[in-house]
Amino acid sequence: MHVRIHPSVLAADFANLESAVRDVSTADAVHVDVMDNHFVPSLTFGPQMVQRLAEVSPIPLDVHLMIVDPDTYAAEYARIGAESVTFHVEAATDPQGVIDAIHAEGGQAGIAIKPGTPLAPHLPLLHSADLVLIMTVEPGAGGQAFLPEVMPKLAELRTYLTEHGLSPLVQVDGGITVKTLPVALAEGADTFVAGSSVFGHGTPADNIRALRGAATQGE
Repeated sequence: MHVRIHPSVLAADFANLESAVRDVSTADAVHVDVMDNHFVPSLTFGPQMVQRLAEVSPIPLDVHLMIVDPDTYAAEYARIGAESVTFHVEAATDPQGVIDAIHAEGGQAGIAIKPGTPLAPHLPLLHSADLVLIMTVEPGAGGQAFLPEVMPKLAELRTYLTEHGLSPLVQVDGGITVKTLPVALAEGADTFVAGSSVFGHGTPADNIRALRGAATQGE
């Protein structure tokens, strides 16, 4: 199985974002956290910044919306250049409608689920979603510790996908390091968002290589 690494620019130097995305060109996509200071208590990027990043990034953008009213705003991010747009089911009035709107703009649609949100009510969405993001921290801030108690939800998800012959990307986000990546991988994740462990020390390219190496240990 190909393990996908999506470095989060939330941990990069905001004054040098073009350089940051070029430094992670060996990754599979750039993860861009859009926060509105309402759904989560932080404020980051908006459409103008995302559009400009899409223009200069050597790899696709994976946009994670942590905003209220994704029903209104999610599709715009696909229209301006994001390859995939993930929104929180907790914030959407009509999650299936949001998925359809993103698809109509040519984007891949993802659903995100917070640590405390039950998976079962949202399983029908997996028949049309391209990605499902299981948060392994509470959304809203980088640098948090991985929550191992989320792993049963990840295993539940993988079981459902297998039973129904579905193959969306299974993404985890929060506290992903060379130590925690294999834990989530063993429970069915295949796509890993990493911020501090890519941008926090050393060189991003070396850190991406180390994360990929962690996925093959014990094989």
